[in-house]
Amino acid sequence: MLNANNAARLREGVKSLETMTRFALAVLALASGVYTYLGVRSLLDGDANLVFFAAIIYSTAVSVGIYAFWTYMLRFVPLIRDAGRRWALGGIMVIGSLMIVAMSSWLNAAALAGSAALEQHLATTLEGYSADLDQAHSNALGAQSLLPDVQRASERFSRLAAEERASGALTGTSGAGSVVQLLSQMSAQLNGLGDSIVSSRDTVADLFASGSAHLATMRELVSAPGDVQPRADKFAAEAVALTGVVAALEETSVASSVERAAEDLSLGFIAPVADGGTADLVQRQDQVMARVFTSVQAQSEALSTAAGKILAQPEVAPRRFVPLSTAEAVIIYAADFVPSWAGAISIDLLPVVLVFVLSVVYSAASREARALDLADRITAAEMMRSVALYREMTLGDEHADELEEPAPAQTEAPPERQQPTPGSATGGAQDDTTVTPLDPAKRGRPNS
Repeated sequence: MLNANNAARLREGVKSLETMTRFALAVLALASGVYTYLGVRSLLDGDANLVFFAAIIYSTAVSVGIYAFWTYMLRFVPLIRDAGRRWALGGIMVIGSLMIVAMSSWLNAAALAGSAALEQHLATTLEGYSADLDQAHSNALGAQSLLPDVQRASERFSRLAAEERASGALTGTSGAGSVVQLLSQMSAQLNGLGDSIVSSRDTVADLFASGSAHLATMRELVSAPGDVQPRADKFAAEAVALTGVVAALEETSVASSVERAAEDLSLGFIAPVADGGTADLVQRQDQVMARVFTSVQAQSEALSTAAGKILAQPEVAPRRFVPLSTAEAVIIYAADFVPSWAGAISIDLLPVVLVFVLSVVYSAASREARALDLADRITAAEMMRSVALYREMTLGDEHADELEEPAPAQTEAPPERQQPTPGSATGGAQDDTTVTPLDPAKRGRPNS
């Protein structure tokens, strides 16, 4: 009897919750339609009225579709007992859920986290531009690191020229001869190379300051309050200007100029003719100029190697800012907005839980009903209908007996041969030969 009560209570509970289920399903469909409207409106461009009506129509279609689909699932899935058909409906429910996610959930996520996703896109792009500016500035400053080497070489040649002029430190004869002229020539070339490096330093500093100003403006746009779309437009303008600054820094680097100048030191070396007054002095001058040429070659190789390492650094690839809509930003940066995606999908797929609950409840009610005896499974209404049917059938049999023709007269048997038979209306019985057979075709209810 306890099982009977439980089965009845389960069925009554499901019936009492039908109104609540419809109400909850309608609210969820309406909520999904509202957020779908917000997501669609951010995607459409054109006349404001056209965008409004298009978004309303789409969101209404989504709400009706979600309500109808889950109404069908709630109505039929819990009642199916056959395993094959239940799997078929389960597959249909999965396909329908995927379609709902495709047409509604991602737009719900765009409405919930679209602005934050677009700001995330701006912040990520800003990091890339900041890295590009730093790399371009580093490449431009790489040539500046060659300046101390160039200045030391220039000072060394200038000092040797002064010593040779004053005391003849190299040739043993003081005066301004061919050796002094050659050393002064090498010092002047290196001084010119150093001046070009120094002049580029100011240009690099100005460009880096300009790029830093653009980055500061872009950072303010990322974190500023208000609508994100106007800020994104201003961000794009600043990004274009910053790209020009980065390209200018790449072109400002004098590393290639230093490399060519270093090669010219040895390739363009022109030793003057020894002008000594005696053959011995001429010979000494030639020996000193040969040693100067060797030193110039070594210095040229060192500067060329250093400049080559700077030039071997990767160049900054041009970066292009790609504007995104809120829906596109939500999809691209989905991993950063998992809670928003979970909420958007839950609005659309929460009825799956209701389908499972009803399936479990119906299954439990059917299992407990099958465990009951036949008498326990018959309700009072069914019992009353059974009794009424029995009475109608009994009344029909009595009428049928009255309509039967009387049997032919039989010779009454001697009293001693009569034997009572059970089931006789009078308590007695007749012999089998006196029983009138009834035609089964004539049995039935009268037409009256």
